[in-house]
Amino acid sequence: MLKIVYPVCCGIDVHKKFVMATVGTTNQSGVTEYQTRKFSTFTEDLLRLLEWLKSMSCKHVCMESTGKYWHPVFNILEHDCVVVVANPKYVKGIRGKKTDKKDSIWLCDLHKHGLVPGSFIPPLPIRQIRDLMRYRFKLINFKSSEKNRVQNSLTVSNMMISNVVSDTFGVSSMRIIRHILDHPDDRDFDVSSMLHGNMKTKAETIVKSIHGHLTKPQADKMRVCLNHVDSIEKHIADMESVILELAQPYLPQIELILSLPGIKDVFTAIAILGEIGVDMSAFLSHKNLCSWAGLTPQNNESAGKKKSVRIARAGVYIKPLLVQCANAAIRSKACPYFKIRYDQIKKRRGHKKAIIAIAHKLLICIYQMLDKNEPFNDQLYNMDSNPKPKPTYAPQITEDMAIRYLETLGYQIPDKRINA
Repeated sequence: MLKIVYPVCCGIDVHKKFVMATVGTTNQSGVTEYQTRKFSTFTEDLLRLLEWLKSMSCKHVCMESTGKYWHPVFNILEHDCVVVVANPKYVKGIRGKKTDKKDSIWLCDLHKHGLVPGSFIPPLPIRQIRDLMRYRFKLINFKSSEKNRVQNSLTVSNMMISNVVSDTFGVSSMRIIRHILDHPDDRDFDVSSMLHGNMKTKAETIVKSIHGHLTKPQADKMRVCLNHVDSIEKHIADMESVILELAQPYLPQIELILSLPGIKDVFTAIAILGEIGVDMSAFLSHKNLCSWAGLTPQNNESAGKKKSVRIARAGVYIKPLLVQCANAAIRSKACPYFKIRYDQIKKRRGHKKAIIAIAHKLLICIYQMLDKNEPFNDQLYNMDSNPKPKPTYAPQITEDMAIRYLETLGYQIPDKRINA
């Protein structure tokens, strides 16, 4: 019989409009009695759920992380119960034998034996920073999408200014584009007056690149896109001011993260902080953190055969962020360790696996820095940054070995004893 870890626990099957809660009470003989109730997801009913759990002396609760629907339940139960939010793939019921009541009982049974691994749920202030940073990331993606639409309009209008300038949306380029939009009939305007010093040498080439035909529909589309870009930039600035205010209590931890090579932007540090929090005791070890972030190869072996061990899909926000930091870290001259390690792995496994390995190492550094409350110390990596060449040993070739080698090449070596 499996060990009973929680004699009194609750399993909650969460839906959009209602939740099904089952409290299991196990006696000394190992017999469990179940009581199931249904509550709506309105705050008033969720408070009744909390009172019912208190009346049953139930402090341990388990529920699935179903979309965003678990958040209202978690907000009510967070302060009075120990809530385990489980990944659905770990608690999936048997197909064809599923009902809402059976699902809640199944969750209760798994949890009473301690078989449900809980998801990492940071405290409320960190969750708020995480939510705003993810929204900021979405706004930046929207901005990039609008810029791509403007670039497409220029391309279909035979205006290839992107072939001449490094940034189509730089100051000089935008002056030219906005002049074309405001004065569509002005074909012979002075381009050189709109360019800054380094670009004036390209004036003639730029004039040739903007010689195209911009139709009215494309011009109207570009105006809408550019206005939307300006609006999004304002929203990003407003969001960043709110994020900086929320991040004030965590400035010491942000400074620690900024000491790591490859991380120079304060919002990058805040984004990492919002994903993993500041309390590293929430993770069993740095290995557990890297596995949670999807930077560790999986174990997939059956019948003695190892199958694909590619990294998991976890960490959809923090993994791309750490990969960007890794690309910057391998270019850092202050700490060449990451560059050397990247080159070593790239020779054997290629760029993609090598950059994931560097992102993995950066996350380990962040874990140790936050856990020990110490900034990054590049002196610890001096020995690794200057690997000593392996000693080479010259083979000792004997006379008999030389004779055998010559015989394999077709030479006939007379016997020394006969000559003697």
